[in-house]
Amino acid sequence: MTQPRYAGFWRRLLATIVDSLLLLPVLALLLQLAYGADYWRWAESHSGMLDLYGPADLLINYLLPLVLTVFFWVRYRGSPGKLLLGCRVVDARSGGTLGVGQAVLRWFAYIVSMLPLCLGFLWIVWDARKQGFHDKIAGTVVVRVSAKEPLPPTLDEVRRSL
Repeated sequence: MTQPRYAGFWRRLLATIVDSLLLLPVLALLLQLAYGADYWRWAESHSGMLDLYGPADLLINYLLPLVLTVFFWVRYRGSPGKLLLGCRVVDARSGGTLGVGQAVLRWFAYIVSMLPLCLGFLWIVWDARKQGFHDKIAGTVVVRVSAKEPLPPTLDEVRRSL
């Protein structure tokens, strides 16, 4: 069995930038539809993470990114940015698809990677398997794939074969 090629810091950072450029306009449009221009005036003076304008603010800014990210990790093994850059998020032990619980844990573990001073993300630079703290907590790795390399089977493929 060949050793996987782990995705490094810069590739993963670029994937995050791509994801942000794709997601932010969608969130902004939904917030505009939900609240109109009043939301943007309010947001200028409220920069706290826990400041909420209303229930739609909570759903759009917090729940929707969580749901979309978990969906992409579980269904496609990566966010759109990771997929565009030839990366896949997989289980560190099996190399297979993440389960929903594992994906949710990885998402919330981003908080640990942010503290202090994003050390958990920078850790990717020095780690032999290019794991950030969030990867270590959730038991995941991000691997590089090419069109020529077969991916491990998805959960759906495994279920169909049983």
